[in-house]
Amino acid sequence: MNGVHDMGGMHGFGPLPLEADEPLFHAAWERRALGLTLAMGASGQWNIDISRAARESLPPATYLGSSYYEIWIRGLEKLMLSRGLLGAAELAAGQVLQPAQPLARVLHADAVDAALLRGTPTERDATGAARFAVGDTVRAANRHPAGHTRLPRYVRGHIGTITLVHGCHVFADRHAVPRPDGGWDESPTWLYTVEFDGAELWGQDAEPGLRVSVDAWEPYLEAAARA
Repeated sequence: MNGVHDMGGMHGFGPLPLEADEPLFHAAWERRALGLTLAMGASGQWNIDISRAARESLPPATYLGSSYYEIWIRGLEKLMLSRGLLGAAELAAGQVLQPAQPLARVLHADAVDAALLRGTPTERDATGAARFAVGDTVRAANRHPAGHTRLPRYVRGHIGTITLVHGCHVFADRHAVPRPDGGWDESPTWLYTVEFDGAELWGQDAEPGLRVSVDAWEPYLEAAARA
C-alpha cells in the first residue's frame, strides 16, 4: 500500500533527530505497549505482517500524530477489535466489560525469554530455482498494490543490481492476507538484496558515490538491461 508510513526519500519531514544515549523506552507505558503487542502476537490470532499492515493502514493524521509506540497500540486496538477480542465500549471505557475470549495460545511471563530467543524464522526450503543471480541487472516493479508490501515506493521502476541471494522466505505481501480458513500463506519465495545507485534513485543531485541496498522478494523484480 502507498501508506503514510512509506516516507523514505520524501521531502518535508526534516532530518532524523539523533538522541545521544537514547533509552530503550522514554516512558513506562511504552514498555507495556511492547509487552502487550508481543503477547498478543504470540496468541496466533495474526502474524507479523498482518500486524504491520494494521499499523501502516492507520489514518494518515493518526499515524503522523502518534509516537512510535502509540502507533503500535493503535494497530493492536485495530486487530483486537476486528477479531472480537476487544469491544468498542471497552476501548472507550478503558476497562474490561465482558468475559475475555479464550485463546489457543498464551505467552506466560516465564516463557518470554525463550520465545524471543527462538523467534519466528521465515526461511523456507526452495521448491524451484531462483530466477536471478548475483550480478544480474533488475528493475523494481512499478506497482502500487492496495494491500501490504515491503517494496519501498522510492525504488519502484528503478534499475539495480543483485548483490546477495538470501534463499527462500515467507513473502510478506501474501503473508499479510488471511485465508478463508483463518491461516495464511507461507509458501517459499526467493529473496534478494538489490543495490541501487544514488543517481538512479535521486538524479544527478544525489550524493556522489551513494548506494542504497534494499531486500526484495522475487515478485518485486523484473529482468532489465542498463541503457
